[in-house]
Amino acid sequence: MKIRRILLPAFAALMALPAQAQQAGQPAPFYFGADLSYVNEMEDCGAIYRKDGQARDPYGLFAEMGTNLVRVRIWHDPEWTNYSDLDDARETIRRARAAGMEVLLDFHYSDDWADGDKQIVPKAWRSIRDDTPALAQAVYDYTFNTLRALDAEGLMPDQVQVGNETNPEMMGEADWKTTRPGINWERNAALFNAGIKAVRDAGAQSSIQPLVMLHIAQPENVEPWFADAWKHGVTDFDLIGVSYYRKWSTQGLDGLEQTITRLRHRYPAEVVVVETAYPFTTDSADNSPNLLGEDSLLPGYPATYEGQRQYMHDLTQRVKFAGGVGVVYWEPAWVSTPCSTRWGQGSNWENATYFDWRRGNEPTPAAYFAKETYQEPAPIQITVRRPQGATGPLWLWGDFLGANDMIVRLSPDASDPTLYRYTTTIRPDSTVRFQVYDQRPFTKGLIQSGDLIQATVSREGLDASYDIAR
Repeated sequence: MKIRRILLPAFAALMALPAQAQQAGQPAPFYFGADLSYVNEMEDCGAIYRKDGQARDPYGLFAEMGTNLVRVRIWHDPEWTNYSDLDDARETIRRARAAGMEVLLDFHYSDDWADGDKQIVPKAWRSIRDDTPALAQAVYDYTFNTLRALDAEGLMPDQVQVGNETNPEMMGEADWKTTRPGINWERNAALFNAGIKAVRDAGAQSSIQPLVMLHIAQPENVEPWFADAWKHGVTDFDLIGVSYYRKWSTQGLDGLEQTITRLRHRYPAEVVVVETAYPFTTDSADNSPNLLGEDSLLPGYPATYEGQRQYMHDLTQRVKFAGGVGVVYWEPAWVSTPCSTRWGQGSNWENATYFDWRRGNEPTPAAYFAKETYQEPAPIQITVRRPQGATGPLWLWGDFLGANDMIVRLSPDASDPTLYRYTTTIRPDSTVRFQVYDQRPFTKGLIQSGDLIQATVSREGLDASYDIAR
Protein backbone atom coordinates (compact mmCIF):
# COMPACT_ATOMS: atom_id res chain seq x y z
CA MET A 1 0.00 0.00 0.00
CA LYS A 2 1.47 3.35 -1.04
CA ILE A 3 0.39 6.54 0.70
CA ARG A 4 0.89 10.00 -0.73
CA ARG A 5 1.09 12.49 2.10
CA ILE A 6 -0.83 15.76 1.93
CA LEU A 7 -0.96 18.06 4.96
CA LEU A 8 -3.69 20.66 4.99
CA PRO A 9 -3.63 23.81 7.14
CA ALA A 10 -4.39 23.47 10.84
CA PHE A 11 -7.99 24.09 11.81
CA ALA A 12 -9.95 25.10 14.90
CA ALA A 13 -12.97 22.96 15.77
CA LEU A 14 -14.96 21.80 18.77
CA MET A 15 -15.26 18.09 19.49
CA ALA A 16 -18.86 16.89 19.75
CA LEU A 17 -20.05 14.62 22.54
CA PRO A 18 -21.63 11.29 21.55
CA ALA A 19 -25.03 11.30 19.86
CA GLN A 20 -26.61 9.96 23.07
CA ALA A 21 -25.33 12.95 25.02
CA GLN A 22 -26.59 15.46 22.51
CA GLN A 23 -30.05 13.88 22.58
CA ALA A 24 -30.18 14.23 26.35
CA GLY A 25 -30.52 18.00 26.40
CA GLN A 26 -27.14 19.31 25.25
CA PRO A 27 -25.02 18.76 28.38
CA ALA A 28 -22.22 21.08 29.30
CA PRO A 29 -19.03 20.68 27.24
CA PHE A 30 -17.15 19.92 30.46
CA TYR A 31 -18.57 18.91 33.83
CA PHE A 32 -17.18 20.73 36.86
CA GLY A 33 -18.96 18.66 39.46
CA ALA A 34 -19.46 18.25 43.18
CA ASP A 35 -20.93 15.33 45.12
CA LEU A 36 -23.31 17.06 47.53
CA SER A 37 -24.84 13.95 49.08
CA TYR A 38 -24.01 15.18 52.60
CA VAL A 39 -25.23 18.78 52.34
CA ASN A 40 -28.82 18.32 53.54
CA GLU A 41 -27.62 16.34 56.57
CA MET A 42 -24.89 18.86 57.37
CA GLU A 43 -27.40 21.73 57.32
CA ASP A 44 -29.69 19.79 59.67
CA CYS A 45 -26.65 19.36 61.94
CA GLY A 46 -26.14 23.12 62.03
CA ALA A 47 -23.47 23.59 59.36
CA ILE A 48 -23.30 27.08 57.88
CA TYR A 49 -21.43 27.73 54.65
CA ARG A 50 -20.13 31.25 54.19
CA LYS A 51 -18.66 33.51 51.57
CA ASP A 52 -17.12 36.84 52.56
CA GLY A 53 -18.50 36.33 56.05
CA GLN A 54 -22.09 35.93 54.89
CA ALA A 55 -24.11 32.74 55.36
CA ARG A 56 -25.02 31.27 51.98
CA ASP A 57 -27.28 28.59 50.56
CA PRO A 58 -24.76 25.86 49.66
CA TYR A 59 -26.38 24.95 46.35
CA GLY A 60 -26.44 28.55 45.18
CA LEU A 61 -22.88 29.02 46.38
CA PHE A 62 -21.62 25.98 44.46
CA ALA A 63 -23.34 27.21 41.30
CA GLU A 64 -21.76 30.63 41.80
CA MET A 65 -18.33 29.01 42.14
CA GLY A 66 -18.78 27.36 38.73
CA THR A 67 -20.20 23.93 39.59
CA ASN A 68 -22.49 22.72 36.80
CA LEU A 69 -23.12 19.11 37.90
CA VAL A 70 -24.29 17.84 41.28
CA ARG A 71 -23.87 14.16 42.12
CA VAL A 72 -26.11 12.57 44.74
CA ARG A 73 -26.15 9.00 46.08
CA ILE A 74 -29.20 6.89 46.80
CA TRP A 75 -29.35 3.79 49.02
CA HIS A 76 -32.17 1.26 48.78
CA ASP A 77 -33.44 1.16 52.38
CA PRO A 78 -30.89 2.75 54.73
CA GLU A 79 -32.54 2.11 58.09
CA TRP A 80 -29.40 3.29 59.90
CA THR A 81 -29.71 6.88 58.62
CA ASN A 82 -32.42 9.33 57.57
CA TYR A 83 -30.43 10.44 54.55
CA SER A 84 -29.49 9.22 51.06
CA ASP A 85 -32.92 7.68 50.55
CA LEU A 86 -35.40 8.71 47.86
CA ASP A 87 -36.76 11.65 49.87
CA ASP A 88 -33.29 13.03 50.54
CA ALA A 89 -32.19 12.55 46.92
CA ARG A 90 -35.39 14.27 45.78
CA GLU A 91 -34.56 17.29 47.93
CA THR A 92 -31.00 17.46 46.58
CA ILE A 93 -32.16 17.25 42.97
CA ARG A 94 -34.78 19.95 43.55
CA ARG A 95 -32.30 22.35 45.13
CA ALA A 96 -29.57 21.66 42.58
CA ARG A 97 -31.96 22.26 39.69
CA ALA A 98 -33.23 25.46 41.28
CA ALA A 99 -29.64 26.68 41.34
CA GLY A 100 -29.24 25.87 37.62
CA MET A 101 -27.08 22.76 37.88
CA GLU A 102 -27.45 19.35 36.24
CA VAL A 103 -27.73 16.19 38.34
CA LEU A 104 -26.08 12.76 38.40
CA LEU A 105 -28.04 10.22 40.47
CA ASP A 106 -25.81 7.47 41.89
CA PHE A 107 -27.58 4.17 42.61
CA HIS A 108 -25.55 2.14 45.11
CA TYR A 109 -27.95 -0.85 44.99
CA SER A 110 -27.30 -1.42 48.68
CA ASP A 111 -28.68 -0.26 52.03
CA ASP A 112 -25.24 1.04 52.94
CA TRP A 113 -22.01 2.14 51.27
CA ALA A 114 -21.17 0.19 48.11
CA ASP A 115 -17.59 0.68 47.00
CA GLY A 116 -14.55 -0.95 45.47
CA ASP A 117 -14.23 -3.38 48.39
CA LYS A 118 -17.85 -4.35 49.00
CA GLN A 119 -21.17 -4.57 47.17
CA ILE A 120 -23.74 -5.85 49.68
CA VAL A 121 -27.22 -6.82 48.49
CA PRO A 122 -30.13 -4.82 50.01
CA LYS A 123 -31.85 -6.63 52.87
CA ALA A 124 -35.11 -6.71 50.92
CA TRP A 125 -33.43 -8.70 48.12
CA ARG A 126 -31.27 -11.01 50.22
CA SER A 127 -33.49 -14.03 49.68
CA ILE A 128 -33.12 -13.73 45.88
CA ARG A 129 -29.42 -12.90 45.82
CA ASP A 130 -28.58 -16.13 43.98
CA ASP A 131 -31.69 -16.10 41.76
CA THR A 132 -30.28 -14.02 38.93
CA PRO A 133 -33.51 -13.51 36.93
CA ALA A 134 -35.44 -12.49 40.05
CA LEU A 135 -32.70 -10.16 41.26
CA ALA A 136 -32.33 -8.59 37.81
CA GLN A 137 -36.08 -7.95 37.76
CA ALA A 138 -35.86 -6.34 41.20
CA VAL A 139 -33.06 -4.09 39.98
CA TYR A 140 -35.10 -3.12 36.93
CA ASP A 141 -38.29 -2.40 38.88
CA TYR A 142 -36.54 -0.39 41.59
CA THR A 143 -34.52 1.70 39.12
CA PHE A 144 -37.46 2.30 36.79
CA ASN A 145 -39.92 3.17 39.57
CA THR A 146 -37.46 5.51 41.28
CA LEU A 147 -36.83 7.43 38.07
CA ARG A 148 -40.51 7.57 37.16
CA ALA A 149 -41.33 8.90 40.64
CA LEU A 150 -38.73 11.63 40.23
CA ASP A 151 -39.87 12.43 36.73
CA ALA A 152 -43.46 12.86 37.93
CA GLU A 153 -42.19 15.80 39.98
CA GLY A 154 -40.04 17.22 37.18
CA LEU A 155 -36.87 15.86 38.80
CA MET A 156 -35.57 13.32 36.30
CA PRO A 157 -31.76 13.35 36.63
CA ASP A 158 -29.59 14.19 33.65
CA GLN A 159 -27.27 11.25 34.31
CA VAL A 160 -27.68 7.98 36.20
CA GLN A 161 -24.99 5.75 37.68
CA VAL A 162 -25.89 2.07 37.51
CA GLY A 163 -23.84 1.05 40.52
CA ASN A 164 -21.13 2.75 42.57
CA GLU A 165 -17.47 1.67 42.36
CA THR A 166 -18.57 -1.76 41.16
CA ASN A 167 -15.09 -3.33 41.09
CA PRO A 168 -16.37 -6.49 42.81
CA GLU A 169 -19.44 -8.41 41.69
CA MET A 170 -22.65 -6.52 42.40
CA MET A 171 -24.83 -7.28 45.40
CA GLY A 172 -23.25 -9.98 47.50
CA GLU A 173 -24.24 -11.16 50.96
CA ALA A 174 -20.99 -9.97 52.52
CA ASP A 175 -17.70 -8.51 51.37
CA TRP A 176 -17.06 -10.09 47.94
CA LYS A 177 -13.40 -9.17 48.18
CA THR A 178 -12.80 -11.68 50.97
CA THR A 179 -15.61 -14.21 50.55
CA ARG A 180 -16.05 -14.61 46.80
CA PRO A 181 -12.99 -13.94 44.66
CA GLY A 182 -13.60 -13.17 41.02
CA ILE A 183 -16.80 -12.13 39.27
CA ASN A 184 -19.59 -14.34 37.95
CA TRP A 185 -20.04 -12.33 34.79
CA GLU A 186 -23.20 -14.10 33.67
CA ARG A 187 -24.87 -12.88 36.86
CA ASN A 188 -23.10 -9.52 36.91
CA ALA A 189 -23.98 -8.65 33.31
CA ALA A 190 -27.62 -9.54 33.85
CA LEU A 191 -27.83 -7.12 36.80
CA PHE A 192 -26.07 -4.28 34.98
CA ASN A 193 -28.15 -4.69 31.85
CA ALA A 194 -31.34 -4.72 33.92
CA GLY A 195 -30.40 -1.41 35.53
CA ILE A 196 -29.35 0.12 32.21
CA LYS A 197 -32.59 -0.97 30.51
CA ALA A 198 -34.59 0.57 33.34
CA VAL A 199 -32.85 3.91 32.81
CA ARG A 200 -33.47 3.76 29.07
CA ASP A 201 -37.13 2.76 29.50
CA ALA A 202 -37.79 5.45 32.10
CA GLY A 203 -36.09 8.04 29.92
CA ALA A 204 -38.22 7.02 26.94
CA GLN A 205 -41.26 8.29 28.88
CA SER A 206 -39.63 11.56 29.90
CA SER A 207 -38.53 14.82 28.32
CA ILE A 208 -35.06 13.99 29.74
CA GLN A 209 -33.27 10.84 28.62
CA PRO A 210 -30.55 10.36 31.24
CA LEU A 211 -27.06 9.37 30.24
CA VAL A 212 -25.93 6.05 31.72
CA MET A 213 -22.66 5.91 33.66
CA LEU A 214 -20.77 2.83 34.87
CA HIS A 215 -18.24 3.51 37.61
CA ILE A 216 -15.02 1.79 38.73
CA ALA A 217 -12.63 2.82 41.50
CA GLN A 218 -9.00 3.69 40.66
CA PRO A 219 -7.64 3.92 37.11
CA GLU A 220 -5.59 0.70 37.28
CA ASN A 221 -8.83 -1.29 37.68
CA VAL A 222 -10.94 0.34 34.98
CA GLU A 223 -9.65 -1.20 31.76
CA PRO A 224 -9.72 -4.86 32.87
CA TRP A 225 -13.23 -4.42 34.27
CA PHE A 226 -14.65 -2.78 31.15
CA ALA A 227 -12.97 -5.37 28.91
CA ASP A 228 -14.79 -8.11 30.83
CA ALA A 229 -18.05 -6.19 30.89
CA TRP A 230 -17.95 -5.56 27.15
CA LYS A 231 -17.09 -9.20 26.44
CA HIS A 232 -20.15 -10.27 28.43
CA GLY A 233 -22.59 -7.94 26.70
CA VAL A 234 -22.58 -4.85 28.93
CA THR A 235 -22.23 -2.33 26.11
CA ASP A 236 -25.06 0.22 26.40
CA PHE A 237 -23.44 3.01 28.42
CA ASP A 238 -22.65 6.65 27.66
CA LEU A 239 -20.16 7.53 30.39
CA ILE A 240 -17.26 5.79 32.12
CA GLY A 241 -16.84 7.03 35.68
CA VAL A 242 -13.45 6.72 37.38
CA SER A 243 -12.60 7.31 41.04
CA TYR A 244 -9.10 8.64 41.60
CA TYR A 245 -7.59 8.95 45.06
CA ARG A 246 -3.81 8.67 45.23
CA LYS A 247 -4.04 7.02 48.66
CA TRP A 248 -5.81 3.99 47.19
CA SER A 249 -4.32 3.98 43.67
CA THR A 250 -1.07 2.65 42.26
CA GLN A 251 -1.13 5.38 39.60
CA GLY A 252 0.07 8.96 39.59
CA LEU A 253 -1.47 11.68 37.44
CA ASP A 254 0.42 10.35 34.40
CA GLY A 255 -1.22 6.95 34.77
CA LEU A 256 -4.65 8.52 35.18
CA GLU A 257 -4.22 10.59 32.02
CA GLN A 258 -3.02 7.62 29.97
CA THR A 259 -5.90 5.46 31.17
CA ILE A 260 -8.47 8.07 30.13
CA THR A 261 -6.80 8.39 26.73
CA ARG A 262 -7.06 4.66 26.07
CA LEU A 263 -10.63 4.37 27.37
CA ARG A 264 -12.07 7.04 25.14
CA HIS A 265 -10.50 5.51 22.03
CA ARG A 266 -11.51 1.98 22.96
CA TYR A 267 -15.18 2.55 23.89
CA PRO A 268 -18.00 4.65 22.41
CA ALA A 269 -18.34 6.55 25.69
CA GLU A 270 -17.03 9.66 27.38
CA VAL A 271 -14.87 9.53 30.52
CA VAL A 272 -15.42 11.44 33.77
CA VAL A 273 -13.29 11.44 36.91
CA VAL A 274 -16.40 11.15 39.02
CA GLU A 275 -14.65 11.09 42.41
CA THR A 276 -11.49 12.79 43.61
CA ALA A 277 -10.40 14.92 46.56
CA TYR A 278 -7.31 16.43 48.17
CA PRO A 279 -6.59 17.78 51.67
CA PHE A 280 -5.85 21.45 52.27
CA THR A 281 -4.48 20.60 55.73
CA THR A 282 -3.63 17.57 57.83
CA ASP A 283 -5.19 19.19 60.91
CA SER A 284 -8.55 18.09 62.23
CA ALA A 285 -11.54 19.92 63.65
CA ASP A 286 -12.86 16.99 65.74
CA ASN A 287 -12.03 13.55 67.13
CA SER A 288 -13.32 11.63 64.11
CA PRO A 289 -10.23 10.43 62.19
CA ASN A 290 -9.77 11.95 58.75
CA LEU A 291 -9.42 9.55 55.84
CA LEU A 292 -7.04 11.68 53.79
CA GLY A 293 -3.77 12.57 55.50
CA GLU A 294 -0.08 12.55 54.74
CA ASP A 295 -0.48 9.18 53.02
CA SER A 296 -2.74 10.85 50.44
CA LEU A 297 -0.28 13.44 49.16
CA LEU A 298 1.42 13.57 45.78
CA PRO A 299 4.93 15.04 45.43
CA GLY A 300 4.69 18.74 44.69
CA TYR A 301 1.21 19.08 46.16
CA PRO A 302 1.41 19.86 49.88
CA ALA A 303 -1.63 19.82 52.17
CA THR A 304 -2.17 23.57 51.86
CA TYR A 305 -4.62 25.88 50.14
CA GLU A 306 -2.27 26.16 47.20
CA GLY A 307 -1.55 22.44 47.13
CA GLN A 308 -5.25 21.57 47.00
CA ARG A 309 -5.92 24.23 44.35
CA GLN A 310 -2.97 23.16 42.20
CA TYR A 311 -3.98 19.50 42.45
CA MET A 312 -7.48 20.25 41.20
CA HIS A 313 -6.16 22.47 38.41
CA ASP A 314 -3.55 19.98 37.22
CA LEU A 315 -5.83 16.96 37.46
CA THR A 316 -8.55 18.78 35.52
CA GLN A 317 -6.05 19.91 32.89
CA ARG A 318 -4.87 16.34 32.41
CA VAL A 319 -8.46 15.08 32.12
CA LYS A 320 -9.08 17.69 29.44
CA PHE A 321 -5.91 16.84 27.53
CA ALA A 322 -6.79 13.14 27.68
CA GLY A 323 -10.22 13.86 26.18
CA GLY A 324 -12.24 13.37 29.37
CA VAL A 325 -15.37 15.45 29.84
CA GLY A 326 -15.57 16.09 33.55
CA VAL A 327 -14.20 16.10 37.09
CA VAL A 328 -16.43 15.66 40.16
CA TYR A 329 -15.12 16.43 43.65
CA TRP A 330 -16.29 14.01 46.32
CA GLU A 331 -18.03 15.43 49.40
CA PRO A 332 -16.66 18.98 49.32
CA ALA A 333 -19.27 20.01 51.91
CA TRP A 334 -18.89 17.20 54.50
CA VAL A 335 -17.78 19.66 57.18
CA SER A 336 -17.44 19.06 60.89
CA THR A 337 -20.60 19.52 63.00
CA PRO A 338 -21.81 18.49 66.48
CA CYS A 339 -23.51 15.46 64.90
CA SER A 340 -21.95 12.00 65.00
CA THR A 341 -21.50 9.26 62.44
CA ARG A 342 -20.78 5.59 63.18
CA TRP A 343 -17.10 6.61 63.20
CA GLY A 344 -17.35 9.40 65.77
CA GLN A 345 -18.45 12.97 66.29
CA GLY A 346 -17.91 15.32 63.38
CA SER A 347 -16.56 14.49 59.92
CA ASN A 348 -13.92 12.17 58.50
CA TRP A 349 -13.35 14.59 55.63
CA GLU A 350 -13.34 18.20 56.91
CA ASN A 351 -9.68 18.66 55.96
CA ALA A 352 -10.46 17.68 52.33
CA THR A 353 -13.62 19.71 51.85
CA TYR A 354 -13.86 23.06 50.09
CA PHE A 355 -14.62 24.83 53.40
CA ASP A 356 -12.12 25.76 56.12
CA TRP A 357 -13.59 25.49 59.63
CA ARG A 358 -10.75 27.71 60.87
CA ARG A 359 -12.27 30.56 58.87
CA GLY A 360 -15.94 29.93 59.59
CA ASN A 361 -16.39 27.55 56.62
CA GLU A 362 -15.25 30.02 54.00
CA PRO A 363 -14.40 28.40 50.62
CA THR A 364 -10.85 27.33 49.91
CA PRO A 365 -9.31 28.44 46.58
CA ALA A 366 -9.84 24.94 45.13
CA ALA A 367 -13.61 25.47 45.37
CA TYR A 368 -13.27 27.73 42.34
CA PHE A 369 -11.48 25.17 40.17
CA ALA A 370 -14.19 25.56 37.51
CA LYS A 371 -13.14 29.18 37.04
CA GLU A 372 -9.45 28.41 36.55
CA THR A 373 -7.87 28.89 33.13
CA TYR A 374 -7.34 25.66 31.21
CA GLN A 375 -5.76 24.95 27.87
CA GLU A 376 -8.08 23.09 25.53
CA PRO A 377 -6.90 19.96 23.69
CA ALA A 378 -6.09 20.33 20.02
CA PRO A 379 -8.38 18.63 17.47
CA ILE A 380 -6.99 16.17 14.94
CA GLN A 381 -8.76 14.97 11.82
CA ILE A 382 -7.17 12.27 9.67
CA THR A 383 -8.77 11.68 6.28
CA VAL A 384 -7.73 8.80 4.04
CA ARG A 385 -8.87 8.53 0.43
CA ARG A 386 -8.82 5.25 -1.52
CA PRO A 387 -9.18 4.82 -5.28
CA GLN A 388 -12.60 4.14 -6.73
CA GLY A 389 -13.46 0.46 -6.47
CA ALA A 390 -11.23 -0.26 -3.45
CA THR A 391 -13.35 -1.76 -0.69
CA GLY A 392 -13.13 -3.02 2.86
CA PRO A 393 -12.03 -1.51 6.15
CA LEU A 394 -8.79 0.22 6.94
CA TRP A 395 -6.98 0.22 10.28
CA LEU A 396 -5.34 3.20 11.95
CA TRP A 397 -2.51 2.93 14.46
CA GLY A 398 -1.37 6.07 16.25
CA ASP A 399 0.72 6.80 19.30
CA PHE A 400 -2.04 9.21 20.39
CA LEU A 401 -4.34 6.21 21.03
CA GLY A 402 -2.49 5.58 24.28
CA ALA A 403 -0.99 2.12 23.75
CA ASN A 404 1.27 0.54 21.15
CA ASP A 405 -1.11 -2.37 20.56
CA MET A 406 -4.24 -0.26 20.08
CA ILE A 407 -5.75 0.23 16.63
CA VAL A 408 -8.92 1.79 15.29
CA ARG A 409 -10.96 0.23 12.52
CA LEU A 410 -11.98 2.83 9.94
CA SER A 411 -15.16 2.45 7.92
CA PRO A 412 -15.99 4.25 4.66
CA ASP A 413 -17.82 7.55 4.87
CA ALA A 414 -21.54 7.11 4.24
CA SER A 415 -21.60 9.90 1.64
CA ASP A 416 -18.37 8.92 -0.13
CA PRO A 417 -17.13 5.30 0.11
CA THR A 418 -13.64 6.35 -0.97
CA LEU A 419 -13.15 8.44 2.21
CA TYR A 420 -12.21 7.21 5.69
CA ARG A 421 -12.01 9.67 8.61
CA TYR A 422 -10.90 9.66 12.23
CA THR A 423 -11.27 12.62 14.56
CA THR A 424 -9.83 12.99 18.05
CA THR A 425 -8.04 15.43 20.35
CA ILE A 426 -4.56 15.56 21.84
CA ARG A 427 -2.29 17.76 23.89
CA PRO A 428 -1.40 20.78 21.76
CA ASP A 429 2.15 21.30 20.57
CA SER A 430 2.61 17.54 20.38
CA THR A 431 4.26 15.41 17.74
CA VAL A 432 2.17 12.45 16.64
CA ARG A 433 3.00 9.34 14.64
CA PHE A 434 0.47 7.17 12.90
CA GLN A 435 0.14 4.52 10.24
CA VAL A 436 -2.73 3.24 8.07
CA TYR A 437 -3.06 -0.45 7.17
CA ASP A 438 -5.19 -2.27 4.62
CA GLN A 439 -4.97 -5.44 6.74
CA ARG A 440 -5.51 -5.79 10.45
CA PRO A 441 -2.08 -5.18 12.07
CA PHE A 442 -0.49 -7.05 14.97
CA THR A 443 -1.57 -10.41 13.58
CA LYS A 444 0.98 -13.20 13.20
CA GLY A 445 2.94 -13.12 9.98
CA LEU A 446 1.64 -9.74 8.80
CA ILE A 447 4.16 -7.57 7.02
CA GLN A 448 3.55 -3.93 7.88
CA SER A 449 2.13 -1.90 5.02
CA GLY A 450 1.85 1.86 4.78
CA ASP A 451 4.25 4.69 5.51
CA LEU A 452 4.80 5.78 9.10
CA ILE A 453 3.68 9.41 9.23
CA GLN A 454 4.91 11.99 11.71
CA ALA A 455 3.30 15.39 12.15
CA THR A 456 3.28 18.23 14.67
CA VAL A 457 -0.05 19.31 16.14
CA SER A 458 -0.30 23.04 16.74
CA ARG A 459 -2.56 24.59 19.35
CA GLU A 460 -5.18 25.07 16.64
CA GLY A 461 -5.04 21.42 15.63
CA LEU A 462 -4.15 19.27 12.66
CA ASP A 463 -6.10 18.39 9.55
CA ALA A 464 -4.23 15.70 7.61
CA SER A 465 -5.32 14.03 4.37
CA TYR A 466 -3.74 11.05 2.68
CA ASP A 467 -4.27 9.31 -0.61
CA ILE A 468 -3.83 5.57 -0.89
CA ALA A 469 -2.44 4.56 -4.27
CA ARG A 470 -4.19 1.19 -4.24
